[in-house]
Amino acid sequence: MSTQGKIGLILGSAIAPEDIAGAATQAEDSGFDEIWLAEDYFFTGGISGASVVLGATSEITVGLGVVSAVARHPSVLAMELATLSRSSPGRLIAGVGLGVPAWVRQMGLHPRSPLQAVRECVTAVKSLLGGDTLDRHGGVFDFDNVKLTFPETGPPMPVRLGVSGPNMLRLGGEIADGTILSVCSSLRYVEWAAERIDEGREIAGRTDPHPITVFALYAVDDDGQAARDSARASLAFYRQHGPNALTDVYGISDELQVLIEQGGYEAVRDGMPDQWVADLTVAGTPAECADKIRALLAGGADSVALAPIATDRLSEIIDLTASEVLPLTRP
Repeated sequence: MSTQGKIGLILGSAIAPEDIAGAATQAEDSGFDEIWLAEDYFFTGGISGASVVLGATSEITVGLGVVSAVARHPSVLAMELATLSRSSPGRLIAGVGLGVPAWVRQMGLHPRSPLQAVRECVTAVKSLLGGDTLDRHGGVFDFDNVKLTFPETGPPMPVRLGVSGPNMLRLGGEIADGTILSVCSSLRYVEWAAERIDEGREIAGRTDPHPITVFALYAVDDDGQAARDSARASLAFYRQHGPNALTDVYGISDELQVLIEQGGYEAVRDGMPDQWVADLTVAGTPAECADKIRALLAGGADSVALAPIATDRLSEIIDLTASEVLPLTRP
């Protein structure tokens, strides 16, 4: 299988807002294919961050990965997306998902049916971007003759789903223009997710392209062990909240739950096998990282978006990746 694919850089979250523009410019000049803006609540805004990146760059594709379907009314989300799309035609990818449930609950926004909420949001956003008037009542969201004054004017913006469970992945195959897979995705999970997406595409009779972007925790260093140690701590941060579809498919949910019950984050960090770090992150020397990226691309990903862990060394990491990792992932 060909390993040709796109390599992206994830900005936002732990990166200070004032550092985003400079990092974006450096990433574009360094040969990255995409820049993704995470909207992890309550760090940095994805839409405002995307606006900063679009203004600081000239050609690179910019993705939102991802905004919550319930944090904004779909009509407001569509308005914001249309503004960005018209300002920078053809450069934006919109990623929508439920959002991390714990964060959504903190805002009192967790819906009774997450699947219905995401379906309604995505279908409404796509309709509004296309210039339709919506008059819908009785669902998760109400629309009383809502129409954008400035809908999209060029080719439709891709709207992808950032989801993880089997039903959400099938929904993405049915209604979305691509899928964004979470950090901590194993190769086994990527292959499994692609199968669920295809099931949804078959239901909808879709034959158009459906690109899959895999987000990956990223630690690169000439000292491979130092990189893996850094990735271990970050992986434990994400996995301390418990098992989910990613760990179920990878086959570690029971072992993970035992570690959490033994002592939470520290027990997960110290007790996880080295293989978890190897399989669930992109971490190591430049050559090791390139091997892992190529494996994800060969396993079904169309692009891999790297989330640097050592954000205090962001400029150095971008340079090291451009000089020693990217060349090893290109044909």
